[in-house]
Amino acid sequence: MSPFDAVLILLAGVAAGTINTVVGSGTLITFPTLLALGYPPVLANVSNNIGLAPGSFVGAVGYRRELAGQRARLLRLGAASLLGAVVGALLLLTLPGAVFEAVVPVLIGLGCVLVVVQPRLQSWVSGRRTRANPPHGSVGLWVTVALTGVYGGYFGAAQGVLLIGVLGIGLEEGLQRVNAAKNVLATVVNAISAVVFVIAASVSYGEAAISWPAVGLLASGAITGGLIGAAVGRRIPPPVLRAVVVTVGVVAIVQLLR
Repeated sequence: MSPFDAVLILLAGVAAGTINTVVGSGTLITFPTLLALGYPPVLANVSNNIGLAPGSFVGAVGYRRELAGQRARLLRLGAASLLGAVVGALLLLTLPGAVFEAVVPVLIGLGCVLVVVQPRLQSWVSGRRTRANPPHGSVGLWVTVALTGVYGGYFGAAQGVLLIGVLGIGLEEGLQRVNAAKNVLATVVNAISAVVFVIAASVSYGEAAISWPAVGLLASGAITGGLIGAAVGRRIPPPVLRAVVVTVGVVAIVQLLR
């Protein structure tokens, strides 16, 4: 690895860590960067998943103030994310690439739509809730979060867009607290899918499936980016944050279609 390559990977990690904490879809920066530098797809996928996981954790810790009072909720929804991540990672290892190309842009687009209509939908859902509904989200929200975990384990990029959309509609919370919950659930998905993928890749391809120098650079950059994202993200007004989410989602769709 040349010094130029190392700096490029490090900077890509910083950008991805920042974007993942504020919105999600940092993988669309780091994965193409590794491919452009000549890393084979399997090596790039595994190294990228491992490298970005610490940044997700740091971003979640950075939002700990907004996480106050959400412990029971996150334990409940975290189980859904864990289950979905395992299923998604296994699907990644078994389904053909054509399925990926067809489904992912549609899911990101759906997430953008959910974010745009979130205020009205949340108001409508709140008006139809009864006292019998659990305080930390309905069964439907649990299932939807699990499905989002399947997507995150399968691909990962822009799962934050989907999570913000479904959590914003299913929970009576402000966007910043929703974003904090999103960071925790995304961390669960990233960690579990990375473990599953690493185990499978190691069995199939051996240690050559992981580039630890790239992992170290991505992790260092993602941790720095997670701290930056936590500091910047909570200061963004809800309408602006909503616009950022949609913009990132649209860019992700364009990149995938290209």
